[in-house]
Formats: sequence, C-alpha cells, structure tokens
Amino acid sequence: MNLCAFVLNPYLPRMLSSVTATEGKLVPDRARIIILNGVGSAGKSAIAKALQELTANRFLHVQMDGFLEMMPASGWGHPDWFALETLEEEGRPSIEIRTGPLGQCLMRGMRCAIAALAAEGNDMIVDEVMEAPVKRDYELQLAGFDIAFIGVFAPLDVLEARERARGDRLIGLARRQFARIHKDMRYDFEVDTSLATPLDCAERIKARFAL
Repeated sequence: MNLCAFVLNPYLPRMLSSVTATEGKLVPDRARIIILNGVGSAGKSAIAKALQELTANRFLHVQMDGFLEMMPASGWGHPDWFALETLEEEGRPSIEIRTGPLGQCLMRGMRCAIAALAAEGNDMIVDEVMEAPVKRDYELQLAGFDIAFIGVFAPLDVLEARERARGDRLIGLARRQFARIHKDMRYDFEVDTSLATPLDCAERIKARFAL
C-alpha cells in the first residue's frame, strides 16, 4: 500500500488549479523543488544555504540529516534502522550502510513529507544522498511540480579530506558512496564544488533555472 497516496489525496484538487486562497492570500500551488544529490561532504548544505539567500529566502531547506536525527541514537548500527559495516577499498576504510525496514520507512516518509509540503505550495531545496531507484520515486511522488535534479560532484580525494576535517562523519563513507551515488543518474544540471565555491554553485543554479 502506498501511504504517500493518502498523504497527497487531500491536496489533489489544489494541484489542478494555478493558485489557492489561504487566509486571504493567493499562494502558488505549483511548487519548485531543487534536489541536490551528492556524496556526503560534497557541499550540498552550503550550496542550499547560499541558494536560499540568493532567492530571497523563499525556499525551504530540507535536509536528509534532519530526518535521520529523528530516529533513536541506537538506530545507527541497528539492523532495523541502518546497519554499518567497515570494509576496505584500496587499503582504506569504506563504510557500507545497509538500510533496514525502519530505515526504509523513514526515508520513504521523508519523500512523502516533501510531496505534502510541495502540495501546499512550498518551494524547497532538498539535500539528498540517493541512488537511481530513489530518484525514480521522487519523480513519481513529485509529478505535477517543477522539479530539478542537480548533481553535486567533487573528486574522491577532496571528499575524503573534507570528511576527515569535519570530524562528524564516519571515515570511509565518502569512499563507499563515491562510485554509487551518481551511477545511472541523469541530472538537469551539475556542479563541481572542487572548482567553485558554494556561492558560485548557487548562482549558477539560480541562473540556470531562473529562480
């Protein structure tokens, strides 16, 4: 059963019109959603914050980390949530995350919540770490809205250096994600944070999509 359908059903009549009245004001129904996808430490959050300022702060910043922080602290490493396994690639640590049934519910719930926010006319910048099947789910859930997928890239050595410098990331996560996150992905636009600052990337995204 697709619970997202139940979330969206109350809003479907609004999606068929161009505007809806809320407390005497006209609010656009056709939300704009920018989804930034990239490996951890690629710089997505910094781009999102810069883009918020460039667009007069009318975009919400929706972070995957915000949803992950909702689960119990014991969820990391628990097979029902997100099991962790340390592997080795080219002599360096590589962290594999296996998503359990509760973790899958959480991530599906995030996408449903984004769809519900969009149905109320909220423009959003979504900070994601996803593979191709999740992108397809977003395309289904957000059909009818203006959505753009942005690939956020950086070389592996840059990502690993940032991972070490941050101090709040599992060492080896970037290496494991590097060859997987962008595989079979088709983006509407791409930026490389090793070649441009977050503000530069945000300005390019703003110009490309006339935000």
